[in-house]
Amino acid sequence: MAEPAPDHDSGIDFRRVPLGEIEPARSRHMWTRSAVGVAESGDLAVTGEWDGTVTARDIDSLKTRWTVDHPDHAVGIASLENDETIVVTGRGDTGTIAAYDAETGEQRWRYDTVDDVGEAVKDTVFYLPYVVALETGTDADGNERLYAAARRYERDGETRQWHSTVYAFDTDGEICWTYETDASPIALDLDADGERLAVGYNRCMGDHDTGLVVLEAESGELAWTWDPGTGGDRRVGDVSFDGEAIAVSSHGDKRGYLLGPGGAERWHVDLAVETEIDGETLYAYPNHAYANDGRVAFVTGNTYAAESRETESRHPNEHRVATFDADGDLVWDDTVRGFVHGLATDGDRLVTPCAQNFRVRDPDTHAVRWFDLESGADGCERIDGIATAAAVADDTVAAIEEPVAYHDEGETRGRYALRVGSHSLE
Repeated sequence: MAEPAPDHDSGIDFRRVPLGEIEPARSRHMWTRSAVGVAESGDLAVTGEWDGTVTARDIDSLKTRWTVDHPDHAVGIASLENDETIVVTGRGDTGTIAAYDAETGEQRWRYDTVDDVGEAVKDTVFYLPYVVALETGTDADGNERLYAAARRYERDGETRQWHSTVYAFDTDGEICWTYETDASPIALDLDADGERLAVGYNRCMGDHDTGLVVLEAESGELAWTWDPGTGGDRRVGDVSFDGEAIAVSSHGDKRGYLLGPGGAERWHVDLAVETEIDGETLYAYPNHAYANDGRVAFVTGNTYAAESRETESRHPNEHRVATFDADGDLVWDDTVRGFVHGLATDGDRLVTPCAQNFRVRDPDTHAVRWFDLESGADGCERIDGIATAAAVADDTVAAIEEPVAYHDEGETRGRYALRVGSHSLE
C-alpha cells in the first residue's frame, strides 16, 4: 500500500448543529445509528437519529424547517427530486419506509416492511426488521421510482435464518413489484438508464445461494446472477453500476471485481485477501465499491484473524481506498485511517466518514475525508468525535458526528451533531 497522503485543509467552512444525546460509541465500531441526506434540490439537509427524530434544515442557515418522529430508529435517507419528497427508512419493530413532504414534513405515505419480513423473535437490535438499502432513480419511461431492501435475522440454536424483500415503489408509495429471498441483502444500485437494479447479498445461508442478483427495474424479473464462488455464507459487500459494467466488492474472497453484461468477469483485483503475518492468517472485508466514468474505487474495513476473534496485528490493506482504471490497473490508493460505515458519492467524488480504528484508538483518525476518483485525496475535516454517516451533493458535504469513549480512557470525545460544509470541491 502507498504511503498515506497527508491530510490538508480543504478550505471548507464546516458548521455544527447539536442533535441532542446519544450513548457514546466504544472502542469497536457500532451499528448504524444515524443518517444524513442532502435533498436533490440542494437546499435542505436532513438528519435521522436513533430515537426516530427526523429533522430538515435549510442548508444556508441550518435553521430547522420541520421535525417529525419516524416510527423506528431513522437510519436511512434519500430524496425524490421531481416529487420533492424525503424518504426515511427505519430499523425497529415495523421496519418502516415513510415519505415526507420536503417543504412541510407532512407524511405522504408509509409502508411497514415487517408485514413481509416478519416480526423480531428476540428483543435485540440485530433481530429487528431493518431497511438496509435505499435507491432512487428514473425508469426507462421517465417516472421516478424508489427501490428499497429490507431484511430480518433470527436464530434458533444452530439454525440461522434471513428473511428479505426488495421493493420497487412509485412516488405515491404504491408497490410496483417485490423480490423475496432467504438471504441478507446489503446494497442496491440502479443503472443510469433506469433499466436494471443490482442487489448485493452479504450472507447466503439458505436456498438463495448467489451474491449478486440483477433485476429488470420495470418488472422485478430476474435478468442474471453472479457469485464469487467461495465457500461459506459470506458473498458480496457492495455493488455499483458504471454503464453496463458492475463493480462488486466480494466478502467471499476479499477481492474486487468488474463485471460486464450477464456477469462476464472483466477483471478482479486482490484487496485484502488472506495474508500470513506473524503466524496468523489475516484478512479484511472490502465493504464499499463505487464505479463512475471508467474508474472503480473499493474501500476495505477492519482486520480479522481466520483462526481467532482477536489479533494484535493488522492487515496491510485494512482501511484502504484504492481506485482502478477500466483495465483493472491501480490509479491511486490511500488510507482512510479507520472504519467507514458508509460511502457517500457524487460524480467523481468520494466522501468517507471515518469512525474509530479500534486497534490503534488514535483520535487523529476521526474525520470526514473526501477523494477525487481521478487524483486521490482532496480534503479533510477533522472532528473530535467519530463520523458515522455522510452525504455529498454538488458543493455540499454533510456528516454526522457521534461521541466516542474508548474503553481504556476516561474521556468522551465529541458530541452528537450535524456538520455541514459548502464549497467548490473542484
